[in-house]
Amino acid sequence: MEPKFWQERWARNQIGFHLPEVNPYLQRHWSTLALADGAKVLVPLCGKSLDLIWLASQGHRVLGVELSEQAVEAFFSEQGLAPRISRRGESKVYQAGEIEVWCGDFFTLDADALGDCAALYDRAALIALPPLMRAQYTEHLNTFLAKGCQGLLITLDYDQTQKVGPPFAVTDDEVKMLLGMHWALEVLEERDILGESWKFVQGGVTRLEERVYRLTKA
Repeated sequence: MEPKFWQERWARNQIGFHLPEVNPYLQRHWSTLALADGAKVLVPLCGKSLDLIWLASQGHRVLGVELSEQAVEAFFSEQGLAPRISRRGESKVYQAGEIEVWCGDFFTLDADALGDCAALYDRAALIALPPLMRAQYTEHLNTFLAKGCQGLLITLDYDQTQKVGPPFAVTDDEVKMLLGMHWALEVLEERDILGESWKFVQGGVTRLEERVYRLTKA
């Protein structure tokens, strides 16, 4: 997706992907990673997610990455946080306490930005990208995240011929293809959520599954 697509979605407040609560999968499964206090967590395409606040409350340093400046400014404003703002390379960096959000293109972040991340949390990044960009995104993770990095990945799986993304369908086979050579993968939970997703039902989707993966970088 071109940057303009997401910027327009935020400008029009077409943000049905934003959860007004902390993700329950995150709360349920994060402790299985057994991360050290102060571990740095990468959250790509974070929007204004409340998950950033929750992760910081667990004693982590949080590195969010978001293309839309409107989303970044909304996050800090809605949370009552007054960030320090600086520049790092091509990104504008907002920081308050243990949370920093890099406003810019995720693909411009390199080892200097990502190399000390001990964990990854992806609820909205992989499923937001079309196939070619999914491959580019996972290659970026494979290249710059260090051995031993752990993470949670949440995906959606449905018949893509029945509905145009985003969010895009990402099958279990595709997750294995994109990440399996570099990460140990474990499915922690799999749920049929079609009955909870009226927009998908109205769109003609007949099957909708969410999967939660635990990732460990080899």
